[in-house]
Amino acid sequence: MKAINPWINFNGNAEEAFTFYKSVFGGEFTKMIRFKDLATTEFPVADNDADKLMHIALPIGPNNVLIANDVPEFMGRVSENENRSKITLSAESKEEADNIFNGLSAGGDIEGQIGDSPWGTYAGMFRDKYGIEWIVEFDPDYNA
Repeated sequence: MKAINPWINFNGNAEEAFTFYKSVFGGEFTKMIRFKDLATTEFPVADNDADKLMHIALPIGPNNVLIANDVPEFMGRVSENENRSKITLSAESKEEADNIFNGLSAGGDIEGQIGDSPWGTYAGMFRDKYGIEWIVEFDPDYNA
């Protein structure tokens, strides 16, 4: 498998969230498409959805891309309190894990402080200020 790329749905604040994620991960957006860019007579876009993002992509590391979009209002709101899934980031060192954890968790709710875990890794868990759940982990025994 080449990569697994998480895709997140937002309620109109994808650009704000991804600007925040970019401040933590660095890099540049490889794609940013607004709904108005796709509007045609066959695919009309409501004025209130025109500036929302249909697609945004932020590469993270050499093989991964974090992707998102805003959900148009006619499709309803995304549940920002769902807890069915988390995005797990595997860091290359404790220092990198600390930097990512501290950066992404700023303004969010920490569910598990970063530190040594009972299963032998260095890990922490939180919900960021946009409601997205993350696990940041460093496994000193993982050799990929």
